[in-house]
Amino acid sequence: MTHAIKPYITYDCNMTQKKPLAEIELLLGHLAPHADKVETKNRQPLNYTAGGQHHCFLLHKGSVTLYRNIDGMVLNSESAPYIFGISTQLLESDYLYIRTQESSEVSVISIAEANKIIAREDLWQSLSTLLIYTASRVYDHCTKISSLSSYEIICYQLYELMNETQEVRSSVSVVSYIKSRTFLSRSSIMKILAQLKTGDYIVTEKGFLKAINNIPSRY
Repeated sequence: MTHAIKPYITYDCNMTQKKPLAEIELLLGHLAPHADKVETKNRQPLNYTAGGQHHCFLLHKGSVTLYRNIDGMVLNSESAPYIFGISTQLLESDYLYIRTQESSEVSVISIAEANKIIAREDLWQSLSTLLIYTASRVYDHCTKISSLSSYEIICYQLYELMNETQEVRSSVSVVSYIKSRTFLSRSSIMKILAQLKTGDYIVTEKGFLKAINNIPSRY
C-alpha cells in the first residue's frame, strides 16, 4: 500500500443527506391511503408488473435493492422512506425488479392510480425531486463501477456497505455485496479485501463487514 497526496479515501458515497425526505414523505402521505399492503419476507423479489399493469412500491420500513433482470446486477438500494417504480413505468416489464434486503413494510399501488393522484394533488414538484434523486443515485453507481480502478471500486463499495443498516450488513458477506454490484471477479475482490484486512484498514468477522479504518487512497 502506498500513500498519495491525499492519503485516505473519504468517499461521499452516502447520499442520505441529499435524499429529499420531505418530498418523499409528502408523496407517501397522498399515495399510501390508496395502496395495498404487501406481505414481505427477507430477500423477497417484487415485480413491477402484474396482470399487464405497471405498479410502484411504497417503502415504509426497511430497505430494498433494485436489480437488472438480465444479469442480476444491483443498480441501486434504498432505505425507507422511498418509492420504487414511478421512474421505470415506461421500461419493458421484465427489465428490472426489486428485492427486500431485510424485514420491510411495503405497499403497492398501480402506476395509473399513482399518476392520477399526483396530477389531482399537484405533486409534480415533489415527484420531479424524487426522480432527480433516483437518477442521480443510479448514475453515481454506474460511474463508480465503470471509471475507477478495481481497488477504488472495492473501496467505494465498502463504504456503501458500511452505510447499510446493521440488519443488512449482518446478512450479506462483503464479497457477495461487492460482486453483486460490480463486474469484478470473486478472486480479485477477495485478494484486495485480504490485503486491506491484513493492514487493519477493514475489520471483518466470518466474512461480514464490521468496521472501516482510514482506507489508503492508492493500492
